[in-house]
Amino acid sequence: MSPDQYCQEKAASSGSSFYNSFRFLPQQKRQAITALYAFCREVDDVVDECHEPQVARAKLAWWREEISQTFGGKSHHPVGQALLPAIRAYDLPMEQFLEIVDGMEMDLNSNRYADFKALQLYCYRVASVVGLLAAAIFGYSNRQTMKYAHDLGLAFQLTNIIRDVGEDARRNRIYLPLDELRQFGVSEADILQSRETEAFGRLMAFQIGRARQYYSQAMAALPEEDRKAQMTGLIMAGIYQTLLDEIEADGCHVLKQKISLPPLRKLWIAWRTWLKN
Repeated sequence: MSPDQYCQEKAASSGSSFYNSFRFLPQQKRQAITALYAFCREVDDVVDECHEPQVARAKLAWWREEISQTFGGKSHHPVGQALLPAIRAYDLPMEQFLEIVDGMEMDLNSNRYADFKALQLYCYRVASVVGLLAAAIFGYSNRQTMKYAHDLGLAFQLTNIIRDVGEDARRNRIYLPLDELRQFGVSEADILQSRETEAFGRLMAFQIGRARQYYSQAMAALPEEDRKAQMTGLIMAGIYQTLLDEIEADGCHVLKQKISLPPLRKLWIAWRTWLKN
C-alpha cells in the first residue's frame, strides 16, 4: 500500500463530510489535503483511543518527532511520507503541524473550559490551524483569505462542539464554556446526566448564534478573487451550516442524540454550492 493509499483509506474510513468534499479538487491538491486530513485523524485518534494519558502523551511526542523528521525528508510513517510533497509544493510551515498536536494534547490536560477565551485557543489549534493549512493547499492570491480560513475553522469546531455535547459528556468532557453554563443556569450535572431543561435550550441557542456569527465573518472576509480556489471550504460551510439549521429545527436535542445529514443530502449541497460559486 502506498502512502497516498494509506491516507485515502484513513480519511475514507472516518465517514467525514470533509473527505467527501475533496472529490472536487484536482489530483495534486486532493492528495495533499487527504494527507493533511489523515494526519489530523492520526493524532486525534491517539487522544480518543488511548485510555492511559501517559501512553497518549508518548504517542503525541512521537508524532512531534515524526513531523520534524518529515520536514527533514526522513519520515517513517506513511502519513508523513504522503505529506512531504504537499509540504514542499505549498510551503506549509512545521509550526502549524506542531500546533495541531498541541491542540490534541489539550484534551489530555483538561476536560473543561472556564470561558470562551480558553475554548478559543483549543479551537484555534485543532481547527483554525487546519483551516490555514487547507487554504494554503487550495490556493489564494489575497492574504485576507487567511482571515476567512481562520474564522471558518473556528465555526466548524463550534458546530462540532454543539453537535457532540451528549457524546462528549459521556466521555466526561464539556466543551461549552463553564461561565456560560452559569450565565444560563445550567449545571455540569445537567450536561452529564442529559437533562434537557429550558435553560439548556437557551444556552444552545446562544452557542448556535455564535457559530453563525463566525460563519458570517468568514464569508465576509473571503475575497471574491479567491472564491473559486476555496471551493472545498465553501462546500463544507454549506454542509455544516445546514447541519446547524437541522440541530436548531430539531430542538437542540444534542444531549441524547447526534444529528447528521445523510450522504445524498451532503452531495446535493456540494453540487449546489459548486454551481452557485
